[in-house]
Amino acid sequence: MYAKCGQLEKAKELLDLYKSSDIFSWTDLIRGYVRNGQNQEALNCFDCMEQEGLCPNAATFTCILKVCANMRLTNKGEQIHDVIIKRGLLEKDIVLGNALVDMHVKLGNLSRALSVLDDLPVRDVVSWSTLIAGYAEHGQYEQALNSYHCMQLEGLSPDVITLTCMLKACANTRQNDKGEQIHDEIIRQGLLDTDVVLGNTLVDMYIKCGAFAKAERLLRELPIRDVVSWSALIAGYAQVGQGAQALMCFEQMQEEGLSPDAMTFACILKACGSMKVVDEGEKIHEEIVRWGLLKNNVVLGNALLHMYVKFGNLDRAYEVLKTLSPRDVVSWSTLIAGYAQDGQGEQALKCYEQMLNDGHSPNAITYICTLKACGHIGAVNKGQQIHDEVARQGLLNNNVMLGNAVADMYVKCDALEKAWRVLEELPVQNAVSWNVIISGYAKQGQAESALESFEMMHRNGLLADSVTFLGVLKACGSKGAVEKGEQIHNLITRMGLLSNNLVLGNAIINMYAKCGALTKAQGVLEALSTQDVVSWNTLISGYIEQGQVEEALNCYGKMQRVGLSPNSVTFLCILRGCTDSGAFDKGIEIHEQIARQGLLGTSPELGVAILNMYAELGDIEKAYQVLNELHLHNIVLWNTLIGGYAKQGKGEQVLKCFREMQLQGLLPDAMTLVHVLRAYGIMGRPNDAQLCFMNMKHKYGIMPKTEHFTCLIDILAKSGYLDQAAAIIQKTPSFICTAACWSALLTACQKLGDVNVGIWAFEQALKNR
Repeated sequence: MYAKCGQLEKAKELLDLYKSSDIFSWTDLIRGYVRNGQNQEALNCFDCMEQEGLCPNAATFTCILKVCANMRLTNKGEQIHDVIIKRGLLEKDIVLGNALVDMHVKLGNLSRALSVLDDLPVRDVVSWSTLIAGYAEHGQYEQALNSYHCMQLEGLSPDVITLTCMLKACANTRQNDKGEQIHDEIIRQGLLDTDVVLGNTLVDMYIKCGAFAKAERLLRELPIRDVVSWSALIAGYAQVGQGAQALMCFEQMQEEGLSPDAMTFACILKACGSMKVVDEGEKIHEEIVRWGLLKNNVVLGNALLHMYVKFGNLDRAYEVLKTLSPRDVVSWSTLIAGYAQDGQGEQALKCYEQMLNDGHSPNAITYICTLKACGHIGAVNKGQQIHDEVARQGLLNNNVMLGNAVADMYVKCDALEKAWRVLEELPVQNAVSWNVIISGYAKQGQAESALESFEMMHRNGLLADSVTFLGVLKACGSKGAVEKGEQIHNLITRMGLLSNNLVLGNAIINMYAKCGALTKAQGVLEALSTQDVVSWNTLISGYIEQGQVEEALNCYGKMQRVGLSPNSVTFLCILRGCTDSGAFDKGIEIHEQIARQGLLGTSPELGVAILNMYAELGDIEKAYQVLNELHLHNIVLWNTLIGGYAKQGKGEQVLKCFREMQLQGLLPDAMTLVHVLRAYGIMGRPNDAQLCFMNMKHKYGIMPKTEHFTCLIDILAKSGYLDQAAAIIQKTPSFICTAACWSALLTACQKLGDVNVGIWAFEQALKNR
């Protein structure tokens, strides 16, 4: 009585007082201890009972097997198992047999549990459910499905526990058909009318199998549904990026009078982030704050933080992080990742330091994101510190992603030797490891090293992927290694990678174009199942580079005939070709097409190309008109126009544009002042040229270079100020006043007939060669 009422100490006192030899009393006491979670006391009681010479019965063993499972006492459990077998107790007690199966399952020895089940003379649904639950718990879903099949062959009907475990197994193995069979069994037994947990598990199974329509239809048909039912569906839609559906379900759930819980909010925040629905996300944030759900809920807080990171509103994300209590390493890592992704390396590193000051230890994800930030800003010293730390913790021994991140950081910081050493020291390498190195060498123009790395990757037994080939093709193109490039092309074709990878196809076109094999490049383009504007731009650029403007124009026409519209890059290539080849009529047509498409006002680069074309044509007034039509003005545009006027000898127009440019708030650069100096030379104004030269450093903060000295000396010398020009040359270091300066002075001496200065200049020029 005392044991059943939970008064275990009183029950123990009575047993000790009367020295009871009643096995049932001892068993009741042990059962009470087990029920109350006092496993050690139950075990002590069992030992005392045996010391008293009492022989445990099946019920006693059933209880003590639970103790062994709860306390992870594998050896003790095996001893009791042996005793049970020797006494033949399994022959007539299925409850004891099931308890033995359950113990081995809980101890993680599933093969032993299966062996016990196979040896049981009689098995029931509990026997099989226990084993199936064990398999599901340990992620052995195929074994769970096989066991369910065996149970059915024995004519046993599954219970709720069996069906719940089977649904989890189907979900995790994505076996929708099997899940539907389980669904049918549940309906046959009428279990959905009373068991909301089973209904929710069924909904979750369909979601995990990607059968969202079935999941949503089932949810609406459930006689009982709760917030968990809806949250499962919302989470599923959010997980696969169907944010709109998630938001719709969220609204419908509330219309049914169900209030979302923290988990629902976490899921819907993810949906808002993926869809970038800022207003909706902020409303949900306000609702969460109003309900006080952020207090002590770091998972929800992190979901909110992640949403603002997805919005790109990193300032707001940081504000959220500061208000979180508690916050964890995931909170900080989310924000660090956001800054790193946005290219704000400095902010990411500041967050990393703040996290350390906050008392949180970085995990692998934190380190990966922080290393990415170091790579973005070239912070190799900080990256080295993090490398040393992860190496000290031994994290590189079993985390290839982290090792790859370290190598990538060094590559981004142009420390390729260090990146190579990291790769060599990695215990495990994968394709990504080699891709980092190969692409690093290719970007640095070290084509030979990139190709050697590719060969080593192959020798190490690693299969190249699309990213590998992108780096290798770039290396082949920069080196002009057309034969190697063709071998790579053939390998890519054999591997079937071109069928659905346009980026790779474009890289092959680019490789051939860089190698000058334009016929092959065009053949690749025409063979692609799909083409885009990049494909054609690559080929057009190749023809322009090789001076084959007519072929480039033909490609330009073909591209439009297949339904692709040229973009800014296309026009830039074509305009350059027209300008270089003197095909100005075609260039003017291109200008008109650009104007029709409204691209001129959005691309300063296009403006420069058009201005340059008109400048080369000699139609500077048209160039000036184009500049005035542009919404965006920059120094390069003005330099193009000013340079055009200077080339035509229109000094007054140069100075007029120079003044107008400054009125727009633009400061001149070194090239602008070269043109202005030339304008003063054209106009024969040496004094103004000297004043402009002196103002370079003091007014505009520009140090004069060789071009400026050459212009000034040329102006002074031609104006008859030979001694002054010579004095400037003498005062100026020879690495600035080069042969061009002496040449300008000598030419002026020849024209003015000043033999003495001419001879001196010639002698000085010889000395300074």
